[in-house]
Amino acid sequence: MQENFQKEADKNVFGEKLIPCSTDPLTGFFRDGCCSTGQTDHGTHTVCAIVTEEFLDFSRKQGNDLITPRPEYLFPGLKSGDRWCLCVLRWKEAYEAGVAPEVVLEATHERSLDFIPLDVLVKFAFSKK
Repeated sequence: MQENFQKEADKNVFGEKLIPCSTDPLTGFFRDGCCSTGQTDHGTHTVCAIVTEEFLDFSRKQGNDLITPRPEYLFPGLKSGDRWCLCVLRWKEAYEAGVAPEVVLEATHERSLDFIPLDVLVKFAFSKK
């Protein structure tokens, strides 16, 4: 039975339809462009972030190199300005360290709210300025 591979309801932090985070690079636990999640997503890749060099360096120092391409995992490697579905606890860790990247709230899965209060995410909301 494939129920372990089913995604949870795709709603964003506002309870609305989850919009895509990025198709270039193609992101998401399911590599569908969205920060969807499900039972097999043990990292809870639900925060649509716009990564910065500062965040990428921080993540690498924490043991998660998001810069180096890993084609065997369909991972292109990230550069500053890319949108990517981050593990919610990595984003929270970066927030606590003062290096959290901006987030696209409409593309951030509501499951993120189990770990991070909405008012904190709103402070890091991306705006087109």
